[in-house]
Amino acid sequence: MNVRPWNRPLVVFTGAMILLTPVCLGGLVLDPRELGGAPIWAKPLKFSISFLLYAPTLAWMVSLVRGERAHRVASLAATVVAVASTIEMIAIVGQVVRGRASHFDVATPFDTAVWAVMGTSIAVLWVANLVIAIVLLRERSLAPSTAWAVRLGLLVSLIGMAVAFLMTSPSGAQIAAAQATGEMPTVGAHAVGVPDGGPGLALLGWSTTGGDLRIGHFVGLHGLQVVPLVALGLLLLAPRVAALRTELVRTRLVLVAAGAWTGLTLLLTWQALRGQPLLAPDALTLGVAAALVVGTVLAVGGVLSRAPRGDDREAVAA
Repeated sequence: MNVRPWNRPLVVFTGAMILLTPVCLGGLVLDPRELGGAPIWAKPLKFSISFLLYAPTLAWMVSLVRGERAHRVASLAATVVAVASTIEMIAIVGQVVRGRASHFDVATPFDTAVWAVMGTSIAVLWVANLVIAIVLLRERSLAPSTAWAVRLGLLVSLIGMAVAFLMTSPSGAQIAAAQATGEMPTVGAHAVGVPDGGPGLALLGWSTTGGDLRIGHFVGLHGLQVVPLVALGLLLLAPRVAALRTELVRTRLVLVAAGAWTGLTLLLTWQALRGQPLLAPDALTLGVAAALVVGTVLAVGGVLSRAPRGDDREAVAA
């Protein structure tokens, strides 16, 4: 089987994020400015680290596509992702240099144009990821556990990305302020039930007084890494754990992991939409979280209890 190179534009973009990350760290140390109650360089730092994880993972996934036509489609989509991500980072860093918010800021025509470009790039990025996911859903050359880890990692990531679209609508407070003053300098928000820029977790900035849609967005987005890492971990454990030595068992556990991560993403998004801080869940949230944990444990136990033993492993593998 031919080994394809990783998508070059995504690799170049990863290199750019490697260079940008220490620049943002330097900005945190040397630039005292704040924006929205947080250090002004915190946002580009978070985005650069997130992209540093996301871009090489996607580049690797595209390299798994074997068919010539399918690989061309996936490579083109990956190149679109790299370009859209670059545009987004240029907008974020450029607004930091100007001392302006990159998200939701429509106070001036220029800021509105920047936000419109960013919104477009985010939508394009989502569609390009969807194209790659569809291509990999049709890929038949991979081992089942790897194939499903890649497919479901992408699909969970798409759900996480889609959470960002919930942030773009004007909040009730913004609509009320616009009706009272005739102006709406910001459209959309991360927080739910409280204004953006209030008390938040260190560096992450996630609200500690209200809901925050960034949490579900972050968790879902990085399902792209988590689900394939589960598949890799199971493969590495297989020589030592007899129950994991069949492809069928590892595939089922990957499905359970993807389901659990999807459930966690939806739970955190639902919690945020109810205006509830991450660290102050109510009884209903805790109950649903407990059900998710118990369901996941029971599913894992069920898979392992049905794992073949001894010679049965060879029969299943065959």
